[in-house]
Amino acid sequence: MEKIKRILQGKSGAGFPLIIAIALSLVIIFTGISEYFRLVIVAQGVRDAVQAAVISTVNDNYDDVYHGVREGYSGAYQPMAEDFDESLDYGDIYDRLDSILGLAYRGGYHEKRTSDGKLEFKVWNLEVDIRNAPFASGDQASARFEADSAIMLEVPVSFGGTLLPPMTIKVKTSAGYTPRF
Repeated sequence: MEKIKRILQGKSGAGFPLIIAIALSLVIIFTGISEYFRLVIVAQGVRDAVQAAVISTVNDNYDDVYHGVREGYSGAYQPMAEDFDESLDYGDIYDRLDSILGLAYRGGYHEKRTSDGKLEFKVWNLEVDIRNAPFASGDQASARFEADSAIMLEVPVSFGGTLLPPMTIKVKTSAGYTPRF
């Protein structure tokens, strides 16, 4: 420690390479941290957009969830003759997702590209599981109309001008419809 202090206080210029090394180390660390935050922001944005698209699909089912001719607080059922049949509307979640995020469909993937054509991220393999509330479920909070979804997300990762293996994760979301009266 004393030797470094002497080098930095000396007038011979021997501390100059050390200062350059410290500055470059800080730039490399800052670049790595900023790339990490970029990945986190993209993943959160996609998760929020998928959740918004799923919520709008759940909202499309509101008219069936609270049909005028129903038994208690039933799920998405429609009266058919002397019985009730399940009535679910899956909607077009990819279309909603494309409009929210500005995606374009290319080669089996929904992609977001920068203005100069570089891939920002891509999503695929959307899975949606809609669970209808049980018939005549009453006021049970656990027995509600729910939609769970999962989608694969791939974001290219670069560091120091070098393209690294992409971050590929499964983004999961959930939305539900609960009676409030």
